[in-house]
Amino acid sequence: MACRGVALLAVPDGTKGVMMMRIVTIRDVVAIGAAVLGPLTVAAVIIPSRATVSTANVALLLVVVVVAVAALGNRFAGAIAALSSAVWFAFLFTQPYEQFAILRSVDLQTAALLVIVGLMTSQLAVKARRVKVLAITDADYLARVHEVAMLAQTAAAPSEVIDRVARHLTQILYLRRCHFEYGPPQGGLPRMEEDGTIVLGHRRLDVERHGLPDREIELPVVGDDYCYGRYLLRPAPGTRPSRQARLAAVSLADQVGNVLAAATSHHAS
Repeated sequence: MACRGVALLAVPDGTKGVMMMRIVTIRDVVAIGAAVLGPLTVAAVIIPSRATVSTANVALLLVVVVVAVAALGNRFAGAIAALSSAVWFAFLFTQPYEQFAILRSVDLQTAALLVIVGLMTSQLAVKARRVKVLAITDADYLARVHEVAMLAQTAAAPSEVIDRVARHLTQILYLRRCHFEYGPPQGGLPRMEEDGTIVLGHRRLDVERHGLPDREIELPVVGDDYCYGRYLLRPAPGTRPSRQARLAAVSLADQVGNVLAAATSHHAS
């Protein structure tokens, strides 16, 4: 349990020796369970009324389940929920009942639309969940984030962006040292979460009152749902960077994650 409070599944990748870690959270596990069981549960509740409820209305209810699962989990869970919904729709609500056969063309079209709409809405739900509201009003922080975003578009190698972000982190968080490390977080260190809070295990540290801990802090670097590594931050004693500064730090780390994800995708293609 390390990267922003999640379990990591290490996946070797040949791109410049990078070890990618697929993020698997407890939330994702629960979402996958809901994706499998949720549509069946809703379908079971509707079965007594299937003679009076139209198949179109059943499909709409199942789409709601798909959206809820995707918002809870991820695209994979949303896709499973969409397919599970289509299966139970065909099995329980199209004639002949309790057979994987659809005789009426209108029911076949409804089942197909259920899958398509379910997949599309699950994508939108996941994107909505991942949108981060970065409430940064300090012009200096905004300028740094913008600078790194522009560099990410033109840099010849991800290392340029990694090094630039390390310098920015050192300045805005008042660090003595900062360096990037590929590979899975080792655990046991305080961790900067995506909302700027610092956690150690299950405990949130009061940075405003006590400052950053006088030890290394890890800032995970995540791109496209993979944890590529972490920045190791060593703060100067007694420093209390603002919440805005910490949010800017997370945003800068996300830029690195996006660059590494794009580089990996390009290499694979």
